[in-house]
Amino acid sequence: MVFSMCLTRLRLLFAARRSTPAFLLVVLSIAFSACRQDMADQPKQKPLTASLFFADGSARQPVEGTVPHGSIEDDHLNVSPDDPNFPVALTPELLARGKERYTIYCSVCHGALGDGNGMIVRRGYRTPPSYHIERLRRAPVGHFYDVVTHGFGLMPEYATLIPPRDRWAIVAYVRALQISQYANVAQLPPEHRQRVESTPSGTPPQEGSR
Repeated sequence: MVFSMCLTRLRLLFAARRSTPAFLLVVLSIAFSACRQDMADQPKQKPLTASLFFADGSARQPVEGTVPHGSIEDDHLNVSPDDPNFPVALTPELLARGKERYTIYCSVCHGALGDGNGMIVRRGYRTPPSYHIERLRRAPVGHFYDVVTHGFGLMPEYATLIPPRDRWAIVAYVRALQISQYANVAQLPPEHRQRVESTPSGTPPQEGSR
């Protein structure tokens, strides 16, 4: 852009003073001196390039005592994506925490029921798969933890936002959502089973019946 501006200036000057060669010589020297690229070519350190400032040639040195943020090596609750077991105890407190974290981080896409009908999906975002399809109902809990940690497809990673124990709390709540849609009534405690069996199909449960 700078070069084209210089050429434009020169054309105008040539058109106005073609008959005075001495004047043109002066103009050329002034014009080209004004086209210098000092700002563009000034010495600077570009990102991720070697530097002579540090002995090992790195561009920067971390401050002594720096702790890596979100390092997988520091995740003592990390398991294989094929692992079917929870490394934490499943308690009502964990499920309550999972529901809270799920509502904050997950429900906007996956929906409150895990059916993939979250608020941003209703506004045009790509629909994620429902947690209640056969493939995900059979997926081991390690798979869900791995997806939350590293992301999958359009879903970003959440390792930098959600600590490991909270990730497992979310996975536990997702599993609870899946069971809620395919629960075996025979496995319920007697008082809850009687309440479910006495409720006509399609009738919403009363407050406190869940």
